[in-house]
Amino acid sequence: MTRSEFDDIRAHIDAEADHPGDLLRVARSLLSDLEDARAREAMLRAQHLRLLTAARAAAAAEAAGGANPLSFVTEELARQGQLPSTEVEVDQILLDVRTATTLLARLEQSPTPVTTGSGPRVRRCAGTSRSFPR
Repeated sequence: MTRSEFDDIRAHIDAEADHPGDLLRVARSLLSDLEDARAREAMLRAQHLRLLTAARAAAAAEAAGGANPLSFVTEELARQGQLPSTEVEVDQILLDVRTATTLLARLEQSPTPVTTGSGPRVRRCAGTSRSFPR
């Protein structure tokens, strides 16, 4: 959830403090969102661990002089449905890698603060408010 969504929920709770049914619906919704987020996080962690293990196995196989050290990574990518199957997909992935490498290099540089004439730029949260069912 975004900060503005949390702010909207806080405002709703403050405004509707006399309606315990609404608060229970909000609480159940938040618990459901939290359970979904935890399940997604667990799935992503497992995928990351499998990919990391495959990459380490590939590096070890290469160091040991294995015939096809990338087979570990290839099998894991195929298992996750991420193995490119067409030349267009291969080209797009290589383009994405170049772009990601450029962006990461930029992120690693020391950031320069964006300023206006009077000082540093201030971020403000603004957005539409959420409505809750009654």
